[in-house]
Amino acid sequence: MKFFSKKKIIIPTIVAGFVFIGVSFQNDFFALAKQIEIFTNMFKVVNQNYVDETNPGSMMDVAIKSMLKELDPYTVYFDEQDVLKFKINNTGEYTGIGAIITRKDDKLILKEVYENMPADKAGFKAGDVITQIGDVVLKDFKEDASQLLKGAKNTRIDIVYFRQGVEKKGQIILDEVEIKAVPYYKLLANNTGYIVLSKFNEKASAETKEALLSLKEQGATKIILDLRDNPGGLLHEAVNICNLFVPKDEIITTTKSKNKAHNLIYKTKNAPVDTEIPLAIIVNDKSASASEIVSGALQDLDRAVIVGNRSFGKGLVQRPFNLTYGTQVKVTISKYYTPSGRCIQATDYSKKDENGKPIKTSEKEFNAFKTKGGRTVYDGGGVLPDVEIAEMKSSNIGSSIANSEAIFEFANILYYKNPTAKSVSSISDAEYNEFKAYLKKEKVDINTNTDRSLKNLLDAAKKDKIDSELTTEIKQLELAIERSKDKELDKNKEEIKRLLLQELILRYGYRNAFYNYVSTKYADVIKAQQILNTPTEYNKILKK
Repeated sequence: MKFFSKKKIIIPTIVAGFVFIGVSFQNDFFALAKQIEIFTNMFKVVNQNYVDETNPGSMMDVAIKSMLKELDPYTVYFDEQDVLKFKINNTGEYTGIGAIITRKDDKLILKEVYENMPADKAGFKAGDVITQIGDVVLKDFKEDASQLLKGAKNTRIDIVYFRQGVEKKGQIILDEVEIKAVPYYKLLANNTGYIVLSKFNEKASAETKEALLSLKEQGATKIILDLRDNPGGLLHEAVNICNLFVPKDEIITTTKSKNKAHNLIYKTKNAPVDTEIPLAIIVNDKSASASEIVSGALQDLDRAVIVGNRSFGKGLVQRPFNLTYGTQVKVTISKYYTPSGRCIQATDYSKKDENGKPIKTSEKEFNAFKTKGGRTVYDGGGVLPDVEIAEMKSSNIGSSIANSEAIFEFANILYYKNPTAKSVSSISDAEYNEFKAYLKKEKVDINTNTDRSLKNLLDAAKKDKIDSELTTEIKQLELAIERSKDKELDKNKEEIKRLLLQELILRYGYRNAFYNYVSTKYADVIKAQQILNTPTEYNKILKK
């Protein structure tokens, strides 16, 4: 449909965004009104005259979402059900079954079951495949099936599911579910407090404060704040968490936008809990947004040593705006800057390469800034830790496998070989070799850079109609790539073993067992402890 072209695709968002771009309307009201009228007339004509029956709601949904893709991945439209999910994510509370669920084809798959929550109490396990909820057969239900697992407290829901290919029946009693922002904290050796912060919802700072005070009462004289895999969330909660460790009226972040209403300065507002306790923060490539505000600000203020690997690089701020009929649009309204003045946004969505993909800032384009104490830090590519842990860095092949279903599916196989075991502490070499064989047998798409290059070569050859002439050469290339993959799998064995072990520990002992393992075995946690327990090293890093 040509009316979804780039120019006209912008039009639906003008309708949706009428509330929050008043400044633009004042400056260019006629042009905007003109385009709205054109779109309205076009939409009406198409729906009235198209040869087959149309679905106006679906067409508009596609138009809006396709248009927003031209901006960035974070400016998104929410229908009524999406709004409910967004609110649940920010509060961490809902009435349901207490499990992470994903839909695949005509089934719902339980990805993780939370301990002592309704699904767990009913005996469900990660890997169970739900095919029917109540009287609803999922293959005939095209809407969001996860909504069928929500409802009033104490509602009983009959479930038909498959476990390892065997059909079973069960019943779940819905109950209140609370997903904690701080799922784990513990006093480690040498009076080191360890706090895991997994998300920035409305309770993040309160739960972090509670954990911090509890650990101090237990005798903690040093703190590790683990922000690995934390995708972010509410900006004001990031400020409040920084406030636990820095004084009142300290600038944590500023936001800048073309709309002056969004140019704001965020300062700490409360009395801190402890401005002196030695602090280490752990980040990785999945620590984003609010995680980067906390780690970037406390790095700039020389208040914490950052350990781990470069963070994701999301320096953009979003805000939801209510629309009609219970819908919302979440819009990127500004960029945020750390106290030193740096924006750690890694990708410039306003610039595209020849393939239409947004351009990532290269290291040679990074700019240097100074922390409060004069240390040099850089913008443009996430928060670079003061101490990098190479062995915890994600490899290309590890990330590719992690993004597939292979780790999850193979963990199911390993679990059901010994489902009555109390725990698991390692992946053997034999099990790893079995996993490699599984990847080949199931033809798991490990999308390496070489794979992508070969696919581009094949596409070009087909386009030029010379692919049949290159059959032998292509076959040789494919075999060479397979050998290369095998070497990469061996080279990154420990990383992939770690991913497998994580999935298994979650099955045997839930999140608590996993964090117990992390707190004593992971190299970044061990390094953070070592730095905190060596005051000369800690002070040297912070130039104190």
